[in-house]
Amino acid sequence: MLSQRQRFLQTLNFQPADPPFVRPSGCWQETAELWLQQGWDGRPFHEIFNMDHTEEVSVYYGPMPMFEFQVVEENETTRLYINHEGILMREFKEHRDTSMPQFVKFPVENEADFEQLSAERLGLNREVRFTPEWQQRVEGLRDSGLARICWANRWGGFFGPLRNLMGLQGLCMAFYDQPALVERMMEQRADSIIQTTEVVMQHTEFEAFWFWEDMAYNSGPLINPALFRKFALKHYRRVCDWLRSRGVQHIWLDSDGDIHKLIPIWLEAGINGLWPFEVNAGMDVLEIRKQYGHSLAIGGGIPKTTLIHGGETMRRAVDRVMPLVEDGGYLPELDHSAPPDISWKNFCEYNEYLLHRLGRG
Repeated sequence: MLSQRQRFLQTLNFQPADPPFVRPSGCWQETAELWLQQGWDGRPFHEIFNMDHTEEVSVYYGPMPMFEFQVVEENETTRLYINHEGILMREFKEHRDTSMPQFVKFPVENEADFEQLSAERLGLNREVRFTPEWQQRVEGLRDSGLARICWANRWGGFFGPLRNLMGLQGLCMAFYDQPALVERMMEQRADSIIQTTEVVMQHTEFEAFWFWEDMAYNSGPLINPALFRKFALKHYRRVCDWLRSRGVQHIWLDSDGDIHKLIPIWLEAGINGLWPFEVNAGMDVLEIRKQYGHSLAIGGGIPKTTLIHGGETMRRAVDRVMPLVEDGGYLPELDHSAPPDISWKNFCEYNEYLLHRLGRG
């Protein structure tokens, strides 16, 4: 019998996998808390539904040591604090996972700020990033038969991480007012991604690398794609070329929103997988496959909102993506983590039906 890792690779290589590879979708923290009250026993979803599982082998790619959590002020309803990324932010004490915080101040405003932060916290910092516990865990996965992913999370990219440093408005202005700073930050991110991943590879192999950007909303990119291409393309390509020189063939990127105008940039850079294809932002995985064919693997695209109603509405959404499963290069998942207006009962119904359609139920 083939291992999960082998079937994961078959899927990404557009080859038939028997049985089809499928991993569970995730959920918000608030959703998890509600589901525990509705019947979830707390076990991992892949165990409950007998699905496949991918393991992350990455370390934290962001500021390290992390900034110390510091409460600046608070009242009955809100708290102003400095988070682990050095961002001064205010948020509601209740429902913090389902409301947007107010971002008050970011750690970088100019080149001097960035160079100081880079020297103090953005370096390799082997002893802090690569703990003995991490080393033991990833080396224990060597013969597990599980697919392994190196996901650089909120610090693996050339827009999202810079937004973490400057804020959206500050970064967008910097492309015009401080282009040398933008170039320097992107150069540092490329250096850091390569250097950090090099050490990861000294301890473990992995089947896919994952960038993170979240650089679009429901009407399109947060920056002019031509401007972003001018600055970021060479840095993406440098990292992708390095990854492939080290044997990594599957390079993915995570971005919400309407990413139609960004996909050509990422493909040209060497990225060949995207997730999650939010349906409410106009992303249609069937149309994307028609446009890009087997040059792009796809994950997600099943509208999570259909699980609110469940039943026939949900079944039609699952049925609709089955041609992609047959075509290969597709991970059938929700178009993002499940929000709290989806019940545990409906989430179970969705997973059971998905497995049935895949011939695994």
